[in-house]
This record gives sequence, structure tokens and C-alpha cells, in this order.
Amino acid sequence: MLEVRADNSTAHRLYEKSGFSQVGRLMSHYYDGEKYHDSIIMESFVGGYDVKTVAISQPMYFPWAGFIDMMRLADTFIWLDDVQFSKGSFTNRVQIKMPQGSKWMTVPLLGKGSFQVIGNLREGNEFWRKQHRLLLKASLKNSPHLALVLEVFDRVTGYSPLNEALVASATEVAKTLGVLPSQCLRSSEMGIPGKSWQRIIDLVSAVGGTLYISGNGGVRYLDHLAFERAGLRVEYMDYRLKPWKQSYGEFTPYLTCLDLLAARGHNSRFHLTSETVPWRRRLEDLGIS
Repeated sequence: MLEVRADNSTAHRLYEKSGFSQVGRLMSHYYDGEKYHDSIIMESFVGGYDVKTVAISQPMYFPWAGFIDMMRLADTFIWLDDVQFSKGSFTNRVQIKMPQGSKWMTVPLLGKGSFQVIGNLREGNEFWRKQHRLLLKASLKNSPHLALVLEVFDRVTGYSPLNEALVASATEVAKTLGVLPSQCLRSSEMGIPGKSWQRIIDLVSAVGGTLYISGNGGVRYLDHLAFERAGLRVEYMDYRLKPWKQSYGEFTPYLTCLDLLAARGHNSRFHLTSETVPWRRRLEDLGIS
């Protein structure tokens, strides 16, 4: 356990990267000869400085570049493929940019995917591959690396069943950019039951993880103190994608990662510059007590 001045942000980040997390705050604790300052109490929840980072997500169809950036930061990535499909999620759809604006590119699902776990989803017809390929060619026709995008797309859409293609739509892009985590697992094959944040704790612990990184959707439902009691740190994505030239309109990062790949090819990795922030800081930033 250690103390550091609350306004010493450089020291905070150094200790956080070394495995320390904030556990308390001492008000007006330090006097510098002119005024009092708060002190932050920090504690390490991992043995030594050996950190193993784990990220967990449902499969998503050619997800946005921020998702690939989260994969870049993980040592182990777990695909949560044994939970129920949620209509309107990004599991089977993603946006592309057309001259008239953004457009959804959606994989049709048998029975609309109702009451199915993601791993059991089946495609509703066999024509979507050709349709999506044509959409990508129209969207990215002026991009310098369209051929690479189509090569990745054809490889991914050759996977079967559909869940394998959904997983591959992210892993093949990450592999192309050299940012694929060293270990990728499927929750359906791990034999770890449970629900909500407790299952996340169990999955991370099962692979020897010490740090769980999450998208911002977990802020309001994770029990952060339960993670710390289990010896796990929690940090949230701080998305910092460097913009790239897009075919139409003003820049937006919320498109398929294929948009970045088409523009920058193998140099796309240099646009993936996101970091993570400890959960207490994220809650403070959001004004959540």
C-alpha cells in the first residue's frame, strides 16, 4: 500500500501500470508549506508486477476499430458465445459509409435469431455474402486497400457455422494487423456457468487473469469491489483512435473496422492508440459516486 498526492497524475499512471489501484482518499492530508493537498491511497491486487489482461465480449460482425483496439490490449480474449442473442445488438450487423450517409450491413438470421444463443445462430439465407461484398465495393471503391478488404471478407465468410464467421470477422482483421491476442477462447468450451459480473470474475480467474478490461457498458453493472476481493483489477477502455481518410462526409469511428483497413491497409495498427483507465477514475469522470 502507498500514498501519492492527488494532483500528481504522472505518478498515478505509473503506479496504475505497475498494478496498483486506488482504494481510498485522505482529505487535506499533505501540507507543502503553502496549502494542504489530498492524498490517494493505492494498493496492488496482483502478485508482484506480472499482469495478465483479459477482455470478454460477445461476437460482433466486422466490429468497429475500437473493438479491434481492445483486442490489441488483451493477452487473452474470451468470446461470450453461449449467451442469448439480443436483437438490435452488433452481433450480426455493422455500419458502412455510403454517399448518402451511414448504412447498416446486416446478416439475416433464421427465425430472426429469436430465443437462440449466439453459438447456435444460423443464417436466414445464402445471398447475404454476395450482397455485403457488393456493398463494401460500393462503399470503399475509392480506398487504396479495397483488394485487401475483399480478401479478408472472402476468407471470413467462408467460415461455417455462422458463429465461426462472426468470431473470424474480428480475429482475421486483428491477425492481419498483427494485434491478435496470444490466446482466444470461447466461453461455450470453458465449462464455467453463471450469470452477470460473477461469471466474468470466474472466466477471468479461470485463465489466470489479473486485469479485466471492459467497454464502457460495464460501468453500471459490474461490482467493482467484488472484482478486487477476487484479486482482480478492472479498467475501462479510453478510446483514442487516430482518424483516417474516409470516402464520404465527416470522419466517424463508428463504422466497420474494414473501413480503416481499406484506407490504411497494414498500417491500420498505427491508428489503434487507445488506453485504459482504472474503474474509480472512470466513475469519477462520469460523476458516479
